[in-house]
Amino acid sequence: MIFIGVAAITAAIAVPLWLVPKLKVVPLDLDITTVAQSQPAGLTDSNDVPARVFNRCSVSGPRAEVFDAHLTQQRRTVVIDPSDSGQVTVQSGQTVQIDRIQDGDETIEPTVAPVDGQRTCEDGVLTGSVDVVSLDRETSKPNGEINRLHTIEAPEGTRTIDAEDNFVEAPREGFQYKFGFDVDKSDQLYYDINSRQDVPAKFVGETEINGLTAYEFVSEVPEIDQTLLETPSGQPGLGTSLEMPASWWGITGIPADEKVVMDRFAKATRHVWVEPNTGTVLNGREIQHQYFKSPGWEDPDLAAPIRDFRMDAFSATMAWSDATIKRQSDKASGYVDQLRWGGTIIPIIIGVVGGVALLAGIGLLVRRRPEEPGNRVE
Repeated sequence: MIFIGVAAITAAIAVPLWLVPKLKVVPLDLDITTVAQSQPAGLTDSNDVPARVFNRCSVSGPRAEVFDAHLTQQRRTVVIDPSDSGQVTVQSGQTVQIDRIQDGDETIEPTVAPVDGQRTCEDGVLTGSVDVVSLDRETSKPNGEINRLHTIEAPEGTRTIDAEDNFVEAPREGFQYKFGFDVDKSDQLYYDINSRQDVPAKFVGETEINGLTAYEFVSEVPEIDQTLLETPSGQPGLGTSLEMPASWWGITGIPADEKVVMDRFAKATRHVWVEPNTGTVLNGREIQHQYFKSPGWEDPDLAAPIRDFRMDAFSATMAWSDATIKRQSDKASGYVDQLRWGGTIIPIIIGVVGGVALLAGIGLLVRRRPEEPGNRVE
């Protein structure tokens, strides 16, 4: 009994030291699906179409057009090879789809071409990408082995490239699809895939989501000219720079037929709520703003009508759906329970059993007495 008690107490000490580190790694069966939709933010007159989106088809029309729209962002993140005990490679496919647009009094629901079909400017898929990154399983940080960003096929009428070459290297250091374990209340580094830069995520407060503690972090993504982002073709990305007559832009005060170049700029504010023990992202909200303006807007010699011009290309507040928050909360609760059992409950149970066995053994040892010869029966 003493032997069993000592062994159990030793195990109670050893189990959390051995088991918890085994649990505090990015799982090889990681599978995250998130859905976010555009939310009313005062950008339009109707909550049914709360976002603003540039009409790609207006490039061939007499003037630029911007629609009021409702948008859905979907992202699926899964584990792919190469993944092993030290690293995990995740593949995350993301699309932003136009659910409906308001064109005057008419509401239009764009259709989406098949995966292998040819897309037109009227296609419902607004943007799409597939991100592939390898992470250190213990820290959840990129390990630098794989950092690739693939883009979707361009709409009909534009120059395309071979699918196997349709990616760029996108090195990074910040967290992205999950944070590390034991997150503290300090600023973290977060990777913004749209601008392809690591941005500080500042801790702003603590709240509760579905019974779980959640730390809120906010990233302010600085303005970037999207023509500067690397593309597989080596040329500025489709639609990131347009040269059109002033009348098409709606610019007055200069000759109507004067050609004016406008680049597409982008900035964002991102909120993420993280369960601190496991680094699971419980909720997310992004305020995305992309707009056309002159690349020479800081030049005082540029004509004021051009220098001051701004036109929305994409403006929306995208917030995770309730179903997504619930799904992520359930996963986080499961991870937290595993850590609690491995780090606290199981060791306590084993320790109590060991203590009882040890005391029982000592009690039995103390109660033993030598047999007196007069009491022996021959």
